Amino acid sequence: MMSEKSRRAYPHCGPTLDKSHPLAGLFGTPETMAGKVKWVTDIEKSVLINNFEKRGWVQVTENEDWNFYWMSVQTIRNVFSVETGYRLSDDQIVNHFPNHYELTRKDLMVKNIKRYRKELEKEGSPLAEKDENGKYLYLDFVPVTFMLPADYNLFVEEFRKNPSSTWIMKPCGKAQGKGIFLINKLSQIKKWSRDSKTSSFVSQSSKEAYVISLYINNPLLIGGKKFDLRLYVLVSTYRPLRCYMYKLGFCRFCTVKYTPSTSELDNMFVHLTNVAIQKHGDDYNHIHGGKWTVSNLRLYLESIRGKEVTNKLFDEIHWIIVQSLKAVAPVMNNDKHCFECYGYDIIIDDKLKPWLIEVNASPSLTSSTANDRILKYNLINDTLNIAVPNGEIPDYKWNKSPPKEALGNYEILYDEEMAQSEGPDRDFRSRAGQSIGLKGNRARDSGKPGPITWK
Repeated sequence: MMSEKSRRAYPHCGPTLDKSHPLAGLFGTPETMAGKVKWVTDIEKSVLINNFEKRGWVQVTENEDWNFYWMSVQTIRNVFSVETGYRLSDDQIVNHFPNHYELTRKDLMVKNIKRYRKELEKEGSPLAEKDENGKYLYLDFVPVTFMLPADYNLFVEEFRKNPSSTWIMKPCGKAQGKGIFLINKLSQIKKWSRDSKTSSFVSQSSKEAYVISLYINNPLLIGGKKFDLRLYVLVSTYRPLRCYMYKLGFCRFCTVKYTPSTSELDNMFVHLTNVAIQKHGDDYNHIHGGKWTVSNLRLYLESIRGKEVTNKLFDEIHWIIVQSLKAVAPVMNNDKHCFECYGYDIIIDDKLKPWLIEVNASPSLTSSTANDRILKYNLINDTLNIAVPNGEIPDYKWNKSPPKEALGNYEILYDEEMAQSEGPDRDFRSRAGQSIGLKGNRARDSGKPGPITWK
């Protein structure tokens, strides 16, 4: 017999009862399941399950026929692996691209962006223009970064040019602030080196790959505290690239006031905005969770810096996101069964320049506050409305162009097909300061954030 727990988890399983039986409604029948999306997830989060149930979808196990699988990055690896993988059928979709790690692994993201810059340079693209110091005018949006152990000697060379700088070390394959530390002396990473004489760098955890990036030590502060932006971006297809920005992103604040003082380099409550770290701080606020909406940030910046400057900042953030997606599009396996909702982490410095820090393949669906729960429930709801039109059984052949009314809190960020119809130099015109609306006309100043510049 099925346990009560299993029966609740899988109401369609179990004995077939006569329709007149008083318990018949507890169990799905082939008739009631017909035409309904069958879902599976290996991420037990209420914001997911409540959205599936609201649509009347039917839960099944991964060994049964399913249409929609919201899976972890570990599971997606198995689904598309050469040894253990299997071919997805026309009515199955999943929430990750097979090699999403080209964008979401810290080292590969930087590698792909560097390659993208070089390719644009080779093509003579105006986007790859540099200033007199050799810095990219439009593509300088990732802090100077090296891979370790591979680039150790290059890093040392760069470090010695500016020995007073601070650097941040991160393990390539970890999240939530795990394994991160700051350094400002070469001697601090010598302990990670097996043989400092030959500068051969080997990390203590059996050659685990790290990235080391120039630390943004002049972050924009609000109330004296450092913060970053978590923005959600949905990609429905990479070729042609079509992506959407979620309007309801938020800022994550540190609990301790920022200081660039070297005496506080080890204090992660000063430097790392990850909620997984900050929630253990003495000053963590469980009501607002150290979070602030992007719309509040926008209003605040408009009041102290002005509307024009604020609009320019957000246009630059949108630009960064689109360019990062363009950088990985050529190497991404654009499987038609896939979509992906990324969590972008952006830091703004005190000159209002935005920096791309990293991109998350599985942004947290854990709710730290009541507002957080509502935001993430709506995020999943709007994502499903785009990925699974009308909540019907998916067909991977559809053109992935939902009508505007289906977007909810998403707005189109970039549509490559539409952009190509506006001319090859469109990106440069946009980056050079011409806000180009959906039809390619100069955007009118409506007093709102301009129409998303990268449509």
